[in-house]
Amino acid sequence: MLDKPVVVIGAGPAGLATVKALRDRHVPVVCLDAGERPGGLWVFGAPGSSAYRTLHLNTSRTRTEFADFPMPADWPDYPDHEHIADYLAAYTDAFGLAEDIRHGETVTAVTRAADGSWTVSTATGTRQTPAVVVATGHNAVPRLPEPMYPGRFGGESMHSHDYRGPEQLAGRRTLVVGGGNSAMDIAVDASHVAVSTLLSLRRGVWIVPKYLLGRPADTLNGALARRLPWRLRQRVSERLLRLAVGPPQRYGLPAPSHGFLQDHPTLSDGLLPRITHGEIGVRPGIERLDGDAVCFADGRRDPVDLIVWCTGYRVDLPFLDAALLGPGADRLPLYRRIFHLDAPGLFFVGLMQSTGAALPVVEAQARLVGAFLAGQYALPPAAVQRADCDRHLRAATERWGSRRPAMRVDFDVYLAEAAAELRRRSTEGDVRWR
Repeated sequence: MLDKPVVVIGAGPAGLATVKALRDRHVPVVCLDAGERPGGLWVFGAPGSSAYRTLHLNTSRTRTEFADFPMPADWPDYPDHEHIADYLAAYTDAFGLAEDIRHGETVTAVTRAADGSWTVSTATGTRQTPAVVVATGHNAVPRLPEPMYPGRFGGESMHSHDYRGPEQLAGRRTLVVGGGNSAMDIAVDASHVAVSTLLSLRRGVWIVPKYLLGRPADTLNGALARRLPWRLRQRVSERLLRLAVGPPQRYGLPAPSHGFLQDHPTLSDGLLPRITHGEIGVRPGIERLDGDAVCFADGRRDPVDLIVWCTGYRVDLPFLDAALLGPGADRLPLYRRIFHLDAPGLFFVGLMQSTGAALPVVEAQARLVGAFLAGQYALPPAAVQRADCDRHLRAATERWGSRRPAMRVDFDVYLAEAAAELRRRSTEGDVRWR
């Protein structure tokens, strides 16, 4: 039994799953969270939250829920942010997690002592702990284009992180920049209330309807994943998409330079109809800003009042010393995307980008952490861990290219591997906790 509680940083889905996994293994734990209630970014209006009023899951209910806490069967296939915030609150209540959570505690520093223990600092003081689990997520620090496009823009700009609802777009000549799920949602919202709506994409993306063959689209991919390697799934999925909606070029969108399943899928039922109805104009990448207008790579110049940058987030863990992050938080090699190779006692849950939902993945990671800290799971030798990370990075780079390959995981493959890892190394291995 550890003499002091393990510190978990963050009470979003990753932190909650970790607190539960540690409690299940009778590992003492305290969770430090900057917010006022559990749920993290899913709590609309909470400090740092990127939730907006029209936000819904882009993964289906049955593929998103925690394995040991199913969402109500009468909920929609794609619940909204209020459902998910309520679900996480109910999860907290059902397993009594609140007694181990300290809200209003922003972690400012995590340092390692010579004896291998850790000090976690907040504005109210410090805690000594044998282990730290970083479960803060990585969608809190907006990323803008770097360098910014040349020229000057005389209108208003905002990042999707600050978008809360369509009223911010009403009566504006709106340009949405980006190809992810938020960009598609915001462009669709704008098309109903804005004077005009443009969507700018530098590169092509695969647009997936939320339903295929009458079923949530991701359930079909899940069924294929149990039978086929990803390359074969890619061919089947691309053929199915072409039959269902046609190639992106049919809608004036740029052709994807990557195959399906080689980037995070962009799901939208609303985008393609709004394009075909003429309510959303598609543009290529921006060439320059020009006062009250934006000039695009195809030579067109359009008047714009408002730019919404849907350009993603920086992975930022400011409370960790740079030496612990090595090449950077988004390139940090972690065994099973959890275990720090050089700092025993430092773990990460949720520092990954999944091809599917996040909740089952962080639940699987949390279970490995819980078993390890309880002395019921062993890591392989350090050389084996490092070699495994190298193999993962090579395979991920081959599949996903240079866009954060270290963080990428295949949803179905990862869940299967994590379950097998827990079964196998719970009874054999070399490196146990303390």
